[in-house]
Amino acid sequence: MVKLIKMEDLIRKISEIYFKYGIKSVTMDDLARELGQSKKTLYQHFEDKEDVVKKVINFLIHHQECGIEETLENPAYNAIDRLFHMSRFLTAHLQTVNPAVSYDLQKYYPKVWDELLAFKRKTIFEHIMTNSRQGIKEGLYIEDLNHEIIANVYVSRMEMYAVGNWQGLDKFSFEEFFKTLFIYHVRGITSPKGVKYLESLIRQEDGIQLLRR
Repeated sequence: MVKLIKMEDLIRKISEIYFKYGIKSVTMDDLARELGQSKKTLYQHFEDKEDVVKKVINFLIHHQECGIEETLENPAYNAIDRLFHMSRFLTAHLQTVNPAVSYDLQKYYPKVWDELLAFKRKTIFEHIMTNSRQGIKEGLYIEDLNHEIIANVYVSRMEMYAVGNWQGLDKFSFEEFFKTLFIYHVRGITSPKGVKYLESLIRQEDGIQLLRR
């Protein structure tokens, strides 16, 4: 007897398949086989493949929203801490996604792609703006900057990563890639007080990485 999977677990497993192989190349037959379910069972949960894609992207959006909130919930975090943990979460998540997923969404499911972009451009933008206000209040960020431009650049950089537009950078490890981009971004907006804290954070993270080896 085929074991039925709960809807949430079903979508999670499908998202893993899409992240690995892309969307276009994976048929409903492929999904049924990978999931150990019949196609009939799948159609009890989804209208068609586009409905599958919509539900997977909605799951992804919800997962990112919850993940971002969890990384920011520590009341002891200052603005640089919060930006560090949010950036690490987003970058680590994007690392697991096959660039073909973004390409397939843009070409074959443009409405779903627009929904995903709207989430990134609104939610992540708002988080960065909130972070900027906190950093200015704490004296860690330079006040005399257009932080709206900075937030838009941050979101755009995440979009570039999502679609795999980082030519020549695939030879670097995730840690090196993340660390370099984070320092590049934060050094441009921090006050002398912020730079001092950033350097202490880098030393702390480098120490943690050494212990993991």
